[in-house]
Amino acid sequence: MENKLSKHGVDFIDDAKLDKLARSIKEDKVRVREIIAKSMEKKPLEVEETAVLLSAESPDLVEEIFNAARQLKKDVYGNRIVIFAPLYIGNYCVNDCVYCAFRNSLRTTVRKTLNKDELVAQIEALEGKGHKRLILVFGEHPNYTPDFIADTVRTVYSIKKDHGEIRRVNINAAPMDHEGYRKVKDSGIGTYQIFQETYHHETYAKMHPPQTHKGDYLWRLDGLSRAFESGCDDMGIGALFGLYDWKFEVLGLVTHSHHLQKTYGVGPHTISFPRVRPAHGVALDEKYFVSDHDFKRLVAILRLSVPYTGMILTARETMEIRREVMAFGVSQIDAGTRIELAGYTKKDEKQELNKEQFQIGDVRPMEEILRDLMDNGYVPSFCTSCYRSGRTGQIFMEYAIPGFIEKFCTPNALLTLEEYLVDYAGPETKKVGEKLITKELQKIKDSPQKKKLLERLGKIKDSNERDLFF
Repeated sequence: MENKLSKHGVDFIDDAKLDKLARSIKEDKVRVREIIAKSMEKKPLEVEETAVLLSAESPDLVEEIFNAARQLKKDVYGNRIVIFAPLYIGNYCVNDCVYCAFRNSLRTTVRKTLNKDELVAQIEALEGKGHKRLILVFGEHPNYTPDFIADTVRTVYSIKKDHGEIRRVNINAAPMDHEGYRKVKDSGIGTYQIFQETYHHETYAKMHPPQTHKGDYLWRLDGLSRAFESGCDDMGIGALFGLYDWKFEVLGLVTHSHHLQKTYGVGPHTISFPRVRPAHGVALDEKYFVSDHDFKRLVAILRLSVPYTGMILTARETMEIRREVMAFGVSQIDAGTRIELAGYTKKDEKQELNKEQFQIGDVRPMEEILRDLMDNGYVPSFCTSCYRSGRTGQIFMEYAIPGFIEKFCTPNALLTLEEYLVDYAGPETKKVGEKLITKELQKIKDSPQKKKLLERLGKIKDSNERDLFF
């Protein structure tokens, strides 16, 4: 692989600066409230302003941050929650990440790559539950070439079962060179996701032995910049919380977001903030583990700092934490998740830790999660219309930043929810869902677009039409 950085291939993370910002700012209630007010105007925060929010420790001030994040989430995303599922394609890996059960030196991990028949079976199982959006996960290994990943994506799109189909495939894989990204982009992917894991250089070196591919901090940090230059337009960033100081990592994510926005005119499409979870063969120092309270704080502060970026909360977290944190700005969750290779066709839901990258916290079936969302006033969305209508990258931001996204997102969410209710939901879930759709329709003002929406909902229910979107 050509080891060539992007045109702007520089290390933009200043550890000393971020450490100082994370530790030295004293709480200033007036300043915190000024910055909250700026966030409520849907203006991205500077790194230094994010640090001011991180300095807030007083319970009343923290609650103000929580309330602001709740309101901003409603203003930008409404009450929609996008639903997806992860699918692990292969767990062979040349890296030796200290926190990972797939690390190369751990010989007790069961290694596997899905063959064609197994891939088809997993996709059909996911489609049979109603999934429309997947993220494919690959270890870093010579077997998982750009051509292999691209072929896998094309296969996934080709599999149709009854009304089932996968309409958006996102990727979580190793950083590539420019040519590799172009090959994968040509297969029709949505978002390309690379987590830096930790933005702290010394910690990064401790967690990723330098003789492995992942040991090159700058190659990984520059990965999404190369992807942008290669034609990919939706990027996902993330940090694994629990490896270093959580406040530093928040500032690292915001710094990365600013770099992409400044350099390429569009920030990350999504930000992920997973916490370290128990994993087979993994024993970590708990010094930097993040408490539930601080986890809620970091989610709320990220929402205020990057108003228009999607935020992903995964099934690493328990049902209880997911319910609570979702209100602070989360826009996407996974549902019915199985991270064991070929796990979606297993009859037994028992987790086998030597076959998983980590232990998941929310093991509920997808339908139970969706019903819980609707019971709490959220609209589960399987929408993929922006991706397929060309509203991606900078174009997406042009729609999102003025707030026009509501013109598309609420109607499309209701249409995809109606599909799910008709095709996959049990009687109780269908009852809850139809009641929610009726309630949401009442909020929409009469207009030609609402008339079209009502017509399309009718076509789904009465004429068996599918994939109708704005």
